[in-house]
Amino acid sequence: QVQLVESGGGLVQAGESLRLSCAASGRIFSINVWGWYRQAPGKQRELVAACTSGGSTNYADSVKGRFTISRDNAKNTVDLQMNSLKPEDTAVYSCAAEGFIPGQVRRYDWWGQGTQVTVSS
Repeated sequence: QVQLVESGGGLVQAGESLRLSCAASGRIFSINVWGWYRQAPGKQRELVAACTSGGSTNYADSVKGRFTISRDNAKNTVDLQMNSLKPEDTAVYSCAAEGFIPGQVRRYDWWGQGTQVTVSS
């Protein structure tokens, strides 16, 4: 069984920074894509940033230039560096991974439980 565990959330003031981390553990053959999602109260979950095993990245327009996603393939971890935070960045942030386990051809999607990020004005 594969588990994703996030860390690094908290309460900050507008303009400050936070770094979120997510670690995958368990029987993992490979993780092809990592993603960070967020969901604010009363809003739909949205993709914030994604990163492929080859290093390609994709960001939501609202965070471009402020957030940076990075991964460590050897450690099966992904980070989200969030700079110049705004009150509208307040949400529960969850990491997700798409990958494979040894001995199976089926692709799996795994999710963390989420971590709260609150930005005060």
